[in-house]
Amino acid sequence: MHRISVVGSSGSGKTTVARAIAGKRGYPRLELDSVYHLPDWEPLPDTEFRRVAEEFVANDRWVIDGNYTSAGVLDLVWARADTVVWLDPPKRTAMRRVIWRSVTRATKGEELWNGNKERWPNLFRWAPEENIIRWTWTRFDHTRGKYESRVDAPEWSHLDFVRLRSRSDVKAFLEGL
Repeated sequence: MHRISVVGSSGSGKTTVARAIAGKRGYPRLELDSVYHLPDWEPLPDTEFRRVAEEFVANDRWVIDGNYTSAGVLDLVWARADTVVWLDPPKRTAMRRVIWRSVTRATKGEELWNGNKERWPNLFRWAPEENIIRWTWTRFDHTRGKYESRVDAPEWSHLDFVRLRSRSDVKAFLEGL
């Protein structure tokens, strides 16, 4: 386990688990959200996003957390990865985490990446693209289905999939590193 992709729905714990894996293994870590979201939530153009990911995955050891299938970055990451850690908690768990995290971040004015902060008004918007809580609710099943279909896909047969569905699964996995 040298090149590890950590994926899952919003609120699944990707960043926390990726940070723990990287710390235990001594590997560099890349959080895709921190690259994609420029100041004022402007997206990094796809070609540049892919270039940054390509440079990082060229290394021998790493941990990357994030999905980004629409930009083609996930396929690039998985082509070099040897392990996919798929965090797949129940929807209620992911929702509880996203709500708590979003409200806490908005209350504290916590910076996420590149000066970006959780905006209170966004937590009340209907459009999922503007409201992480609605995004998680509307995209959760899609995200799960996407990974279920990829586990047995021939193009990803070189990957070792580790599907973690509960806090105890995560704890046991991290202790086993």
